[in-house]
Amino acid sequence: MSQIFNIYCDESCHLENDGQPVMVLGALSCPADQARALSLQIRDVKRKHKLADDFEIKWAKVSPGQVDFYLELVDLFFATDCLSFRGLVVPNKEVLRHAEFQQSHDKWYYKMYYLLLRPIPKPPDQYRIYLDIKDTQGGRKVRELEEYLKHGVHDFAGEVVAGIQQAHSHELAAMQLADLLIGALSYLHRQLQTSPAKLALIERIKQRSELTLKWSTAPGRKKYDLFIWEANQGDAGQ
Repeated sequence: MSQIFNIYCDESCHLENDGQPVMVLGALSCPADQARALSLQIRDVKRKHKLADDFEIKWAKVSPGQVDFYLELVDLFFATDCLSFRGLVVPNKEVLRHAEFQQSHDKWYYKMYYLLLRPIPKPPDQYRIYLDIKDTQGGRKVRELEEYLKHGVHDFAGEVVAGIQQAHSHELAAMQLADLLIGALSYLHRQLQTSPAKLALIERIKQRSELTLKWSTAPGRKKYDLFIWEANQGDAGQ
């Protein structure tokens, strides 16, 4: 029997000239019929830690005073069988030479999104993909990404990839959870050490995933799948 899945996507350090060499994209997958239950579970964790229902979960907000809250969210992800995460890390986007590949940074960015999402859709299931709104030009780019993805999985009728749309992350708890997992990858690969609370979260993710988070995982890994992309890989250009 087929299922409908929601895929919540976000990214860290995706701009061309943001001074950050590492870029991370991530996608959190949740069965559509479990999305509300997940939101309620996250709400309950907030209340347990005396946080407002509309408190926005963000990696940038991780602090010593709330580390137990964020650790519980990490545990919630790993304990919830229906959830899965795929991350893509670009270790050094500063070495990219877009002009040689006749592409803009935006074009390359959406190629990376394609590589992030390509292994996820599997017929006969159906997938609704949500991307965090970044700018006013996003609608055109999202349509292009949708076409790329449908072509990649031979879904020309749109029976598997039901659609890609933009959403505000502050309105979707699942997308905020994706932000937390993405932020941990970005912090690790940027080799930052300034926040003991953030380092504790990274260690918890390592323990629960049984991964170092530094290398690509084997193809087909379900719960926590990681792809470390390097420049000059033929399927994506530079």
